Amino acid sequence: MNHINTMNQEELAKYIKAGKIAVKIKKFIKGYIKPNMKLIDIAIAIHKEIEKYALPAFPVNLSIDGIAAHFHPTLDNYEVAKGLLKVDFGISVDGYIADTAISLDLTSDNKYKKLIEASEQALENAIGLLKENPSIHEIGKKIQKTIESKGFSPITNLSGHSIEKYEIHAGLTIPNYGNNNSNKLKAGVYAIEPFSTIGEGRIYEGASGNIYSIIAQKKPRSEKAREIFDYVFKKYKTLPFSLREVQEKFGLMARISLKELENQGVIKTYNQLIEKTHKPIAQSEHTIIIIENKGKREVIVTTSE
Repeated sequence: MNHINTMNQEELAKYIKAGKIAVKIKKFIKGYIKPNMKLIDIAIAIHKEIEKYALPAFPVNLSIDGIAAHFHPTLDNYEVAKGLLKVDFGISVDGYIADTAISLDLTSDNKYKKLIEASEQALENAIGLLKENPSIHEIGKKIQKTIESKGFSPITNLSGHSIEKYEIHAGLTIPNYGNNNSNKLKAGVYAIEPFSTIGEGRIYEGASGNIYSIIAQKKPRSEKAREIFDYVFKKYKTLPFSLREVQEKFGLMARISLKELENQGVIKTYNQLIEKTHKPIAQSEHTIIIIENKGKREVIVTTSE
């Protein structure tokens, strides 16, 4: 993560611009999503709104109740928004990324208000700690204690992460519990994302969430698969993309062609992340930049309203 120490003002400006766009999109989302709207309509609307300003850093995740993340609807999906909906999205400005998430309680009686507040408070408390240059353990412990003090459990096998250009998960993890890691966050770009649940606090991988990314630049065998590869790589490089967008662009053969690309090791799929006891999960997330200059430490929350 030492690229921040040599980051020029133009690169820093792009990270900040991505964050400002993310704030606009969050405001749009809060005013747009209503109970019983089709997830596919929501996904298309958010994608179009993002493309007014930049590109999605990954397909918007629309995950309901016990699904923590990694679900994006396809064109033939008729599921509707309900319950506890996590909306996780990213903005890419020339590969410089802002990653953020909010949880929406779509129940008539605000059933999940306190669960959402637990993840939001944990995020706020963790960010507030950063200026003190805490260890990674201390950040995770702060998240854990905040969520547990509200009567809930953190998801212990999901974490925040470092961010690099064209890399959403760049290697370093920021846990949602105390893990005895004494290392500290160096200058860099990070996403902090607490998950709170009334369940066990562990997730497992389910079926594909209809999200993919390129992992090898190998030419596919079939012409349609090559067309899809060329389209995706030109637009997103190695950032994730959705089956839904490929369906819109290439029609009925999209699913078959993506399976071909997957079988040839050209792309990988992202599986849905599901709470072990299928209990509801809330998620909150911000992207932050840590800058160290002549002994001074500055923390910029790029996605904060």
